[in-house]
Amino acid sequence: MKDFFRVLRIYLPPYKAKLALSFLFNLLGAFFIVFSMLAMIPMLKVILQDDQEVTTLMAWSLDKDVLFNNINYYITIIKSKYGPEATLLYLGLFGIITTMLKVGFSYFASYTTVGIRNGVTRDIRKAIYNKMIQLPLGFYSNERKGDMMARSTADVQEVETSVMSSLDMFLKNPIIIIVVLISMLYVSLELTLFVFLVLPVAGFAIGRIGKSLKKTSREGQNKLGLILGIIEESLSGLRIIKAFNAENRMGGRFTKEVESYRRTMNKLQRRRHLAHPTSEFLGTIVFVIILWYGGSLILNEDKSLDMSTFFAYLGMFYQIINPAKAFSQAAYSIQKGMAAYERIEAVLEADLDIKEHDGSQQIKEFKSNVEYRNITFAYEDVNVLKDVSLTIPQGKTVALVGQSGSGKTTFVDLLPRFYDVQGGGIYIDGTNIKDLKLFDLRELMGNVNQEAILFNDTIYNNITFGVEHATEQEVINAAKVANAHDFIMSTEDGYQTVIGDRGSKLSGGQRQRLSIARAILKNPPILILDEATSALDTESERLVQDALENLMKNRTSLVIAHRLSTVRNADLICVFNEGQIVETGTHDELIEKDGIYKKLHSMQMS
Repeated sequence: MKDFFRVLRIYLPPYKAKLALSFLFNLLGAFFIVFSMLAMIPMLKVILQDDQEVTTLMAWSLDKDVLFNNINYYITIIKSKYGPEATLLYLGLFGIITTMLKVGFSYFASYTTVGIRNGVTRDIRKAIYNKMIQLPLGFYSNERKGDMMARSTADVQEVETSVMSSLDMFLKNPIIIIVVLISMLYVSLELTLFVFLVLPVAGFAIGRIGKSLKKTSREGQNKLGLILGIIEESLSGLRIIKAFNAENRMGGRFTKEVESYRRTMNKLQRRRHLAHPTSEFLGTIVFVIILWYGGSLILNEDKSLDMSTFFAYLGMFYQIINPAKAFSQAAYSIQKGMAAYERIEAVLEADLDIKEHDGSQQIKEFKSNVEYRNITFAYEDVNVLKDVSLTIPQGKTVALVGQSGSGKTTFVDLLPRFYDVQGGGIYIDGTNIKDLKLFDLRELMGNVNQEAILFNDTIYNNITFGVEHATEQEVINAAKVANAHDFIMSTEDGYQTVIGDRGSKLSGGQRQRLSIARAILKNPPILILDEATSALDTESERLVQDALENLMKNRTSLVIAHRLSTVRNADLICVFNEGQIVETGTHDELIEKDGIYKKLHSMQMS
């Protein structure tokens, strides 16, 4: 339970006012529970004709004898004036009023708690989403996207269902139990002390069963993550699954994981459903024991307890049975929910490797050059870049070519700090990029990737993505420069056309031109192009290449290219091989060197 209270300490402080209000309503509700039960005593005395006529009013105090004496005094007056039937009616009306106040305050407490519970759930959802988009790209190389989706959806839902739904119980039931137990002590000290001896035994038995749930629940959440991962992979790779007739293979894989999940959930839910019958059975045992003990006191004519008081006492005890049951069931739910929260917490506490330090500088413009100084980088134990140095002057186009896996993409990903160098440094205008604010650094750059990354939104919103306060005319101008305006206007709703998941309603060339328009609208001084035309047909490539040339005018550009024909006019071409720059020069200079570049060029030309 300590993990549960730690979660509450993290997320409840913003809701202190609502917590105080909920506490007040619960306290008032608990007091009126006691009043409604105590109202039974005079009613039972009248019915059993066990009430004594009291003609003397004593000075009011909290003493039990004084309170009962004065209550009986007023009942005597009413009974002598109106008769026992009317007296019973008046007492019944008093019981109705106290019950109305009891349920009213109980509702107001629950009404307030709903706001707290849903607010905390919202805060958890926001926290995990914000952390997921802040985490560096390297974090996701070891994580399944499906599992991350499970943590941000199913796990949060489990926390809401199992943990936060128990919040109302923890805010209300302890107050009810404490207030009612104090009242029980007030009514019968001897009988209540006996209850204190019996209840802990039942609570211990329930607690032992609940502890076994957490491990099984964590296993179930992990398996659900695997299932969502398979679904995500299947939808992403549906074309390949069909092309290779692999439906049965994927179906068998999915069936295996679903069957394993079914077995785990059977075990979990069977234990969880044990909560109610266990608490019901133990509660009945306790109730019977108290009934026996209290009955023994009455049969032995113990003056501390009479029949009507004992019935009222049993009514009060019954009021704490349901809260006690709720505690036992909540113990099961919380164990299950905390297993889900541990998976969420693994993301929330993941280290942000890419971070700013306190003295980070602002940078609003790019003036001179970008300089890579003896940089090294490795993914785990695999060296990708080895002591690489390069200076890129402002306004120049530098092309990076070489075989796949030679380090080109990693080289450009280090500039916006998608990853951090492990040796050496990267400098912009003489300042190490680790000393710059991340937002300012990335604001200097625009990216156009091999796969155009678009969102299931309108064309207009995709072009303005990441650019605040752009005017409609600026968007249209950017689309015209990117050779995209004509095809946009031919769509059903023009710039307000929704393009589907990842732009599925558009062709590859159209998607790429939209991503170029987005970069043009941002108007960055540094441009990174990662094989932006490699996946296009000849006609689309020509249109995209023209758009890229418009984009690169007067900008500092890093261009990764496999088609060497697209970088013939670059100011500098760098040839990568096994994590190092092995050749540099213009196209003509590299052809004359008769090295790796000429070999690659000859292979493509042939």
